[in-house]
Amino acid sequence: MRIFQKGIKETVMAAEERKAISHYRVIYGDTDQMGVVYYANYLRWFEIGRTDLLRQIGAPYTAIEKKGLRFPVIEVSCRYYRPSRYDDVIAIETTLTALGRATLAFSYRLLRKEDGALIASGSTKHACVDEKGEVAKIPPDLEAVLKAALPKVD
Repeated sequence: MRIFQKGIKETVMAAEERKAISHYRVIYGDTDQMGVVYYANYLRWFEIGRTDLLRQIGAPYTAIEKKGLRFPVIEVSCRYYRPSRYDDVIAIETTLTALGRATLAFSYRLLRKEDGALIASGSTKHACVDEKGEVAKIPPDLEAVLKAALPKVD
C-alpha cells in the first residue's frame, strides 16, 4: 500500500508555490514578562510550518510515522530581527532546502502579517531514524515526494 500521495496541491509545484505559508496568532502564553514572544516559541512556529509543508506536499507526518520513521531535529538556527507581541498574526514561510539519503533541511521566514516585517529567519536539519532511533535511509516513495518539493535550480 502506498502511503504518500499527492496532496491538495500538485506534488510538482511551480517555483513560487514551493513554500508553505502558515499563520499563527500570538497568544498571551507565548509572551514573556517584557510582553514580547519568548525566544523558544519561534522554534514551535518552525514546527508548525514544517508539518504544514509536509502535509501540503502529500507526506503528512502521521503517514511518515506509520512507516516507522521519525525526523528528529539535529541542528537548528534562528536569527531574531524584531519582537513579536500579543495578538500579532505571524506568517510562517517554510521551504524544503536540502534532501540527503537520511537527512533533510528546511528554511523559515517569520513575518508579521500586518506590515510584512521580517521577525525572524532560521533553519532546521533533520535525521531520518527508525522507531529504535537508528539512522534510516529515506524510502524511495517518500524521497520522490520530497524531491518534487525542492526549489528548482536554474
